[in-house]
Amino acid sequence: MKRQYIIYTAALAMLLHKAQAQETVLPAPAQQKPVYLTNATIHVGNGQVISNGTIGFDKGKIIAVGSTVSAASNATVYDLKGQHVYPGVIAPESNLGLVEFESVRATKDEREVGEINPSVRSLIAYNTDSKVINTLRSNGILLASVTPTGGIISGTSSVVQLDAWNWEDAAYKTDNALHLFLPRLVSVGSASNDPLKNSLAQVESVRSFFREAKAYLAEPKHTATNLKYEAMRRLFSKEQKLFIHAELEKEMLLAIDFAKEFNVDVVIVGGADSWRITDLLKGNNIAVILTQPHSLPLMQDDDVDQPYKTAAQLQKAGVLFCLSNEGFWQQRNLGFEAGTAATYGLTKEEALSAVTLNAAKILGIDQQTGTLETGKDANIAVSTGDMLDMKSSVITQAFIQGREVNLDNKQKQLYEKYKKKYGLK
Repeated sequence: MKRQYIIYTAALAMLLHKAQAQETVLPAPAQQKPVYLTNATIHVGNGQVISNGTIGFDKGKIIAVGSTVSAASNATVYDLKGQHVYPGVIAPESNLGLVEFESVRATKDEREVGEINPSVRSLIAYNTDSKVINTLRSNGILLASVTPTGGIISGTSSVVQLDAWNWEDAAYKTDNALHLFLPRLVSVGSASNDPLKNSLAQVESVRSFFREAKAYLAEPKHTATNLKYEAMRRLFSKEQKLFIHAELEKEMLLAIDFAKEFNVDVVIVGGADSWRITDLLKGNNIAVILTQPHSLPLMQDDDVDQPYKTAAQLQKAGVLFCLSNEGFWQQRNLGFEAGTAATYGLTKEEALSAVTLNAAKILGIDQQTGTLETGKDANIAVSTGDMLDMKSSVITQAFIQGREVNLDNKQKQLYEKYKKKYGLK
């Protein structure tokens, strides 16, 4: 009994020590009084830039923006002395909050068992206590679409704001997209095990499921409720979009067929080959989420810098697109990848739109956010320099729905800890 007591006491002491060592980054309280950011270069997000401008917001909403705006008498005023003000960056496709350590199975909750799971909701698995979230905010990423993976139809994604106590608080737009992961259409294998044949069979099984779900939903009443078919209702009523994950040209052609056959709003996620079929994408009003723009070309005979040029080619063709990244912690570099796209054909403001306004349009939240315009949510990042440039960007302040959020994170704390340990300035 005495030995058990000693073990219990030691374990309790260890837990208390760990609790004291954790960062105390708490969600910010609701905005209490008007805030004005003055003497700033304001990048609205729609191509407009306001020099020496002022932006004001109250109760979480932008109330004024321009070069002749005067601060209210009861407001908190920040003189930014020429710093840059941007809309918060939006990560349009991520497993943020669903995975903490890729090598630790217990911290991974991004997939469900089975191949067809339209009723799965990623939002309820979103972990607001993830230590990765704070590292994204430090680089100006303030919103993210949390995406499930696994199987062919993996479930629905939701947009979250990155300053919340729980998933209910975090929810910004719920269940806005259903995700379909097309199998890779490549023919590599033997006659007895042809991957292309197997992939086409999987695609046909998905088509059959869509047809059955549509027929089920057309019935006035049912003898039994089918939860998977019921989960398709919002897709067919166009309250929800179908995000089809596809890279190759032939896969994207299948995605266009899905849009036509089932009359649903399709967005292509991945889109490495999208530059080859810009006319078809534009003609069928299909948007593209370009993932992993910092990568090697998909095909051996592609230009080595093709992934960097694709964004500008889509822009020139008039295809709605935005930029994304794979995984969760990599999202912190999203703004810098937009900067690379600006080097390869986009203007700086077009590149900014690719991670703000365009992403908001594709996710269906452009009436709430994506630009710094009157009436929209005050999702704002302040940087000493160009937010799309890794060298000059230092985020000094960030606001989510008017709340000034804490920009501390575990990595900053470790930096300060070891700087002190080794006597570094």
